[in-house]
Amino acid sequence: MKFINIVGTTASGKTTFARQLALKLNLTHIEMDDLFWLDGWQETPDDEFFLKLKNKMDIAKDGWVLDGNYSRTLHLKLDKLDTMIWLDYSFTLNFYRSVKRAISRIITKEPLWENSNNYESFKQSFLSKNSIILWMINHYAKNRKKYLNMMHDPQYRHIQFIRLTSPKQAKVFLDSL
Repeated sequence: MKFINIVGTTASGKTTFARQLALKLNLTHIEMDDLFWLDGWQETPDDEFFLKLKNKMDIAKDGWVLDGNYSRTLHLKLDKLDTMIWLDYSFTLNFYRSVKRAISRIITKEPLWENSNNYESFKQSFLSKNSIILWMINHYAKNRKKYLNMMHDPQYRHIQFIRLTSPKQAKVFLDSL
C-alpha cells in the first residue's frame, strides 16, 4: 500500500481516515476537494484540476493517500493506484453524519478547505438544489453500485480493494497497521 485512494459517500469520513492513514504509513495526504473548490464555491475547470492533482501526485514520489471520489480523475490515478479503500457505511449513518456535520459547520463557521474561503450556510446546506445533503441522498446508491462494479471489473484487478462497512471496522483497520 503506497498509492491509495479513499472513497465513499459524503460524510463517510474520507478526509479524516485519509489523514490518519497517511500519518500511519508516512505518506502524503492529498485532499482533492481542496484542489477542486475555488473561492465562492467556484469549481476548478477540469484541465486545471487535473494539473493540480497530477503535480501533487508527482511530488509525492514515496506514495500518497488521496481522499475523494472524483471519478473523472481515474485516468490520472490508474498508473500508480495500488489500493482503493471504500468507506461503505449505511445510508442512515451517512445521512445522519451529513446533517450533523452541516449543522456543526454552520454554527462554527469553520472553513471547509485550506485553499478557499468556502463555508457552509443554512440555505446552502438545507435549502439549495446544490445541497451536499441532497447530493448524498441522490448519489448514495449510484456510488455503491459504481464501487461494487469496480471491485469485480477485470480492468481494475491490479488494485487491492478494501471495503470497510462501519466506523468500527475502519478503526480496527487503522489500528492494525
